[in-house]
Amino acid sequence: MQEIVIELGRLRPQLIRGARMFVETVTVPTLLLYVLLHTAGLAWGLVAVIGWCALTLGVRRLFGQHLPGTLLLCAGMLCGRAALALVLSSALVYVLQPVFGSALMALLFLGSAAVGRPVTIRLARDFVTLPAHLFHHQGVRRMFTQVAILWGVSRVLDAGMSLGLLHWGVDAGLLSRGLFSGLLTALTIVVCAAWGARALRRMPGVTLRLRAAV
Repeated sequence: MQEIVIELGRLRPQLIRGARMFVETVTVPTLLLYVLLHTAGLAWGLVAVIGWCALTLGVRRLFGQHLPGTLLLCAGMLCGRAALALVLSSALVYVLQPVFGSALMALLFLGSAAVGRPVTIRLARDFVTLPAHLFHHQGVRRMFTQVAILWGVSRVLDAGMSLGLLHWGVDAGLLSRGLFSGLLTALTIVVCAAWGARALRRMPGVTLRLRAAV
């Protein structure tokens, strides 16, 4: 049997990019809204969130930096949330929108796992180099199905956590989205990566290795 070598992307640059994106699209907007909500008012807080998104993308464009699709998606969703909350003059709307988003993500991951076409297979292609025929391997598909279930359960917990903290008020809801949700997502990434690597290492004829620096 020919040995299959799977190259994992360099971890440090990916972690740095992920941390920077988390700060740009979660931490700073949440802090801006929280501070201005209690000082200048809801409208100014939401305008500041939209302005921060525009500033973040504008600075990257000005200095010729690459605009990742994930950043554009997150910034677009954040602006949409803030704009809708601004129109309705409700901070509760701003906090509730990602709760519904988490619920939809849970349906996507769990539903794709249930029908045997885990969406995690497509997502994995952005981070791991896998031979095309390996995606048809029963064990590999089972692993991706399990990871999709883990992500689905994580999104259910995320939505439930946010709804639970909202009973304590909007401030608690903002804390949930700005801190606890991010920590849960980071933990889920670590668990899913460890689960997937463990499953692949246990498959005969498969070798994992980090991509060498260029």
